[in-house]
Amino acid sequence: MTDSQRVQAAGAKRKRLMAAAAQVVHRQGVERTTIADIARAADVPVGNVYYYFKTKDELVAAALAEHERRLQLITGELDRLPDPRDRLKHLVEGWISQRDEAALYGCPTGTLAAELDKREQGGLDVAAGNLIRLLLDWVAGQFRELGQPDPDALAVTLVGAYQGMSLLANALRDPEIMTREGARLVAWLDSL
Repeated sequence: MTDSQRVQAAGAKRKRLMAAAAQVVHRQGVERTTIADIARAADVPVGNVYYYFKTKDELVAAALAEHERRLQLITGELDRLPDPRDRLKHLVEGWISQRDEAALYGCPTGTLAAELDKREQGGLDVAAGNLIRLLLDWVAGQFRELGQPDPDALAVTLVGAYQGMSLLANALRDPEIMTREGARLVAWLDSL
């Protein structure tokens, strides 16, 4: 194996660990997740994890980075649509498509932000808040492009509605809450 191949393999392993951390932490929560759980999900020997991430908090930070990467991919794809209203509606439809996952585990970012806020250690809670801020800023940009007054408040309304429907779907184990409330959000966007 050449040095270039080793570097590529190491990068791929790191990415697998980040994706696994995002998935396992979402499903189990930070406190219940172990490094071994993440290693197993990434199909990486536990001892190898420490080569990439020294602590569980580093893995949680990696999970947040993975969520940010996914958000950037989603918004990048949505930005290809010519109309900002369509971008917002497709965002909501994407949330609705994740209804079964939300009913089981809640919103990946929202539940993580809430859990990290309860920890005494600082830093990761701020990082989770920054991730939500990225979504709010993107949504506000869409409302701004539509010429809506107070786009920042509208962004809070839309993202807050998503967080609420995700929380309720999870608490009640009812994915249809996401379907119904998502349809209301799409109708609301059409009415603006």
